[in-house]
Amino acid sequence: MIKTKFLTRTGIGSRKSILAGLAIAGAMGFSVSAPAIAQYRNEIRNDMSRCSSGSGPAVMVTVDGIKVSQGNLRIQTYRATSGEWLKKGKWLSRIDVPAKAGTMTFCLPVPAPGTYGVAVRHDLNGNGDTDIMSDGGAMSNNPSINIFNLGKPSYSKVGVPVGKSVKSIRVEMKYM
Repeated sequence: MIKTKFLTRTGIGSRKSILAGLAIAGAMGFSVSAPAIAQYRNEIRNDMSRCSSGSGPAVMVTVDGIKVSQGNLRIQTYRATSGEWLKKGKWLSRIDVPAKAGTMTFCLPVPAPGTYGVAVRHDLNGNGDTDIMSDGGAMSNNPSINIFNLGKPSYSKVGVPVGKSVKSIRVEMKYM
């Protein structure tokens, strides 16, 4: 309550003062970016129109070898850097859909041209947990995945350069 009264009386933290601060920073030539949290953890739907001609930047991912039509498929994009690839909470966008046996295609917009990695997981029983002995997985560039690297190849093996347009890739699901 005291903190709220202080902020209200002083104007610190008010929308008006924040906007004024951003305007001053811009006028002084400082770049002001969106809050870091807005960059990550974007749950999106599979909107294929975002991968149509003239769209981008985006990654169009075709997933081959989906074993069965049960459980859920999760597709996530990451920046292909040592600090972000497969790090908890560092995924940029995510699509969760019911799995369909065979091949499925997804459109994952990315924030800007750069190098990105894509991770796919088939949660066969739909429990939300990774069950190493039953769930399937795939990654951009189809790197070798085995029990010794715990399915986490280096960001340098999965990095896909994405320009201003749509980059198409194919990944092959692997199951134990």
